[in-house]
Amino acid sequence: MSPNLDIRILVITASVRPGRLGQMIAKWFIDTTVQLATQLAITYIEADLARLALPFHDESEHPSSGIYEHAYTREWAQLVDSADAFIIVTPEYNYAMPASLKNAMDCLSREWAYKPVGFVSYGNTSAGTRAVVMAKQVATTLRMMPIGAAVSLRINDEIETGTMRHNERRDQQAEGVIRESARLARILRPMRRPISTVTIDPPPRGLVLSVARQADAGEILSLQLCCWVAEAILNERLDIPALGESLDDVTRWLQDWTFWCLHDGGRLVGGVRVQLNATTWEIGRLMVAPDYAGAGIGRWLLRHAEQLAPSESAQISLTTGSRSTRNLQMYGRAGYLPDHDQPDPGAVRLAKPIQSIEQRR
Repeated sequence: MSPNLDIRILVITASVRPGRLGQMIAKWFIDTTVQLATQLAITYIEADLARLALPFHDESEHPSSGIYEHAYTREWAQLVDSADAFIIVTPEYNYAMPASLKNAMDCLSREWAYKPVGFVSYGNTSAGTRAVVMAKQVATTLRMMPIGAAVSLRINDEIETGTMRHNERRDQQAEGVIRESARLARILRPMRRPISTVTIDPPPRGLVLSVARQADAGEILSLQLCCWVAEAILNERLDIPALGESLDDVTRWLQDWTFWCLHDGGRLVGGVRVQLNATTWEIGRLMVAPDYAGAGIGRWLLRHAEQLAPSESAQISLTTGSRSTRNLQMYGRAGYLPDHDQPDPGAVRLAKPIQSIEQRR
């Protein structure tokens, strides 16, 4: 199966109490379905809420802002954001899901959206199904898509001395959860964008950071044409690469570069691309929509691109027009100096060395 169809499923163990059965049940689920998962190009990621030890929601900003003050929230956000689907292994406490699961869901917002969620529940009388009913209400509010397939375990019937009894019908139910999750995850993929939790500074308020997909090429092309017309006038030249590219050109370079988008609602208002070339971290196509200029978005995008430089980078390099005074001033304040190699007389190639990882992060 093509790598771009690979699915990452986050298996979440919800219970955090001592003596819980959740870890054992999650392991059974993964072990039972791992062969099918391999056939379906599925990778499992495990998340044990007891090990994550998330405090009860203590962020000053609303989760919908995507601004997370605490490192543990950013770590949880990155884990959830990296997944294409979720399997939640949960007990039932007093007709409800555990508070630990509700808290973990409430901590985030956009990271959950447009992804399927399946449930493996366990309990006594109702086999944990009342916990699932409650969890589905929260999941749908967060724009997750609960699937129909499920595994519901009555503890006395299915578990003996801490291990799962053999039950072929139950194993088939687990495989059904995986099949439906993978199918729906692929269908929903065009609706979701990965959200960055790498950057130290949060995006400017109200804007959402994501990695571009091939489907974004047209929007990127439109924005760069809009941005580089002013550069062409300022530098009195029309042979600027960003102005001469076609949709196919942008689609091709998206295969080699990572392009980071800033969206305001449904509109692309800024972006920057990055690529490692030998030991040089290349930054390019840093652009901000003209009506958003002057709000610090360009400086923020530059810092974000710098923070992403891998450890093998020796320097960061970028290029701007020789008459682009504002750009040259911004890059100069950020520590960039003209490179010795200047192949284009109408442009200025700038660079700055990376002294240590600590100085970047």
